[in-house]
Amino acid sequence: MENQISRREFMKRSSLAASSIAVGAMSMSAKSYARIIGANERINFAIVGLHGRGKAHLSSISKCDNAVVTHICDVDKRELDLVSAMVNEKYGQLPVTEKDIRNLVEDKSIDAITIASPEHWHTPMAIMGLEAGKHVYIEKPCSHNPREGELLIKAQQKYNRLVQLGNQQRSCPTTQGIIKRIHSGLIGRVYYCKAWYSNTRTSIGVGKEVPVPDYLDWELWQGPAPRRQYKDNIHPYNWHWFWHWGAGETLNNGTHEVDISRWALQVGYPQQITATGGRYHDNDDWEFYDTLITNFEYGDEMIAWEGLSCQGKKYYNRGRGTTVHGTEGTVLIDRDGFIVFDRDENVVEEYKKPVEDASMDIVGAGPMTTWHFQNFINAIRMGEKLNSPIYEGNVAVTMLQLSNIAWKTRRSLQIDPANGHIRHDKKAMQMWSREYENGWEPKV
Repeated sequence: MENQISRREFMKRSSLAASSIAVGAMSMSAKSYARIIGANERINFAIVGLHGRGKAHLSSISKCDNAVVTHICDVDKRELDLVSAMVNEKYGQLPVTEKDIRNLVEDKSIDAITIASPEHWHTPMAIMGLEAGKHVYIEKPCSHNPREGELLIKAQQKYNRLVQLGNQQRSCPTTQGIIKRIHSGLIGRVYYCKAWYSNTRTSIGVGKEVPVPDYLDWELWQGPAPRRQYKDNIHPYNWHWFWHWGAGETLNNGTHEVDISRWALQVGYPQQITATGGRYHDNDDWEFYDTLITNFEYGDEMIAWEGLSCQGKKYYNRGRGTTVHGTEGTVLIDRDGFIVFDRDENVVEEYKKPVEDASMDIVGAGPMTTWHFQNFINAIRMGEKLNSPIYEGNVAVTMLQLSNIAWKTRRSLQIDPANGHIRHDKKAMQMWSREYENGWEPKV
């Protein structure tokens, strides 16, 4: 076959490129990569949502050149107090604190906002920020449902501000290098990717209606979502497992690895999506699956996603990762490096970057986030190309939201590759959007 390469040529390509990638990744440490010289303008950041990932935003922005965190926002007073002290420790001055995003975006001194709130708030916050003239860095998923992703892209185009999705592995030099080599034929013609995430999450129990804690503004926390009574097993993290506010493990973590798979295969929306699984591990209020297998089919390529929220079985001794399969070998990619195998499963190359990224906790701090923020800052200040502009990042997000719809409807979905819309299934397409609290529906 024309695309096949000999084992000798395979080994030659691997060895010639290995040293350059290793040296490049080692030299571009978080600190050196961040200190990019440019104009003197400083980007003033506001971080919205502080409990988990927002702390990684603070850590990384503080390592970037020409940027400072001046404002923080959260509906939980405990988080405001805690992170305010952290900002003071890093910059020698206290930030402006605010609990209402609507007030925050009106501050003209803010250049960019970062969003790490519960997922039902992501798109509405981003649109508010864009409308107020702010650039936006938004955690995955960028939306709670596919329609919001469309609205966010429309808002970015209308207000002409930058929006970067927080799939930070797109800014990892090691991953960029190995993906480029895959595209150049390292393992022949690639046609299949397996992506996985395995964790050992514990039961969230059965929630009880209790008075709202005095440190929490529950009305504002709910924001765009139709109102519900406060229960003791929702805030600050378990909202992930309720349809009303979250999007399940596929969007919480699968976005990263499915995005890597799509990048490696150079594909967009699939033609068909099937998903099977369930809530098997515990009997509690958790509304999503804890075990899910999804196939995204393209005709000549396929991506498989496996999410194990509670059982924790690892592959290749990794709790998360992606394998890219080609006609002449396989590449295993994770956040800290890669392994190249030939067709006989022999390891022909392996690389591990010097500084690891946290990958299984709720903060996820590390150099990849710093590189991703530096790219965002450079794009604002100097016109550097974003590594994950929203129109690109939203594809994987929408794919996984469609996976949720496929699981909930218990049938395969036929997809329009042009826009991700569901074909020939009006009931499934009704889940493209959601109901909103009166007066809170996002509009562009």
